[in-house]
Order: sequence, then C-alpha cells, then structure tokens
Amino acid sequence: MTKTDNAVTSQAAPRRNRWNATDLGLIAVFAALVAGSALIAAIPVGGLGVPITLQTLAVMLAGLALGPGRAFAAVGLYTLLGLAGLPIFSGGRSGLGILAGPSAGYIIAFPLAAAAVGWLTTIVLRRTLKYRGLLLFAAAMATSIVLVHGLGVLGMMLNAKLDLSKAFLLDLAYYPGDIIKNVLAVTIALALHKAFPDLLIRRTAAAKTGVRNPGAGQAGS
Repeated sequence: MTKTDNAVTSQAAPRRNRWNATDLGLIAVFAALVAGSALIAAIPVGGLGVPITLQTLAVMLAGLALGPGRAFAAVGLYTLLGLAGLPIFSGGRSGLGILAGPSAGYIIAFPLAAAAVGWLTTIVLRRTLKYRGLLLFAAAMATSIVLVHGLGVLGMMLNAKLDLSKAFLLDLAYYPGDIIKNVLAVTIALALHKAFPDLLIRRTAAAKTGVRNPGAGQAGS
C-alpha cells in the first residue's frame, strides 16, 4: 500500500454504528412533522373515518430524507406515541383502540413504508445522478401502493368487515392525493439533499476536499 493509499484511508469516514445528537434531533423533528401533518387539512372520505391528510407526504419525506433507519425510528416514534395516548392520529384520535378501526392498516404501514422508501432512496442516491427525481418518485409510489395501500386495504377488510373489491374501491380514493403528495415529497427531498449533501449519503473527508476516494458514498440511515 502506498503513502497515498494510506492518506486516503486515514481520511475516510467510518460507517456510523450509532446515531449522534443530530440524528436524534432529526428523528424528533420528523416525528413531530408526521404528527402535525395528521392533524391539518383532513378531508373526510366515505363513511369509514379514514380521512385524506398530509400524513403520507410526511412519512414519505422522512424516508426520502433520512434513509431507512432514522425514518423508521421517526415514524415509529410517532406511531408509538399515538398508541400510548397522545392525540396525534388523524382527527385527534389516539390509543390502542385505533388498531381495531378501519385505519389500522395505514397506521401500521407508515413506519414500514418510511423504512422501505428510505432504503430505496439510498440505492438511488448512491448509484445514479441521472433521473433521480423520476426514480425517487417511482420508489415512493411503489412503496405507497405495496405497503400503505396494501395494508390499508387489509385493515379495512379485517376491521370494517369489507370484501376485497369493496375495500379496494374505497382505497382508490386516496391515489390521486398520494400522487401529488409523492411529487411534493420528492421535490422537497431533492432540495434538502442539494442543500445538505451529507444528510443521507455521507461523504468522506477526502471527497469533501476533492480527493478521489473509492470508499466514498456510505449511507447513514
């Protein structure tokens, strides 16, 4: 190994095994963001009590901005606090009783969706500079459809005693809003990553100073 190799290696930032104060602060901020988004601009849909809110925008933004680990922690913290009794679910609801309602599937899906889209985001940001916006939107939509809508439909089937076709038709009402919210989430996330390049993909010290480093691009989740 040459002296140059040693210098580059010594400058490389190791992968973080523990969250620091900034990570914990981001987790708290995004948990509060999800809580706030659940309480504003709620639009009633049908008669099942599952309104359209800005919540999915905040959930997807958490994953797109923070990566899988921190996003799961942020949205999971929000979910746990709501189940513990804080009135932070849509409509000011709270408590374990929410798991017996028609929105249970959506609430359970939120932490999983944040982690999944966070994981996909790290892959996109690591491997490509082209079409990032389009790829991140595709990741957000795929996650929404598979996890949020999939578990949402399952929750309505189990708790509202609906058959699959009826639950699916009711769930379709949320798709137009989710498309718009995912576009907004991707737009905001791209702006955040441009303004704060180390927010998710951690650059090494060598990369920051312009030295080529084959180990650069580790993700902090």
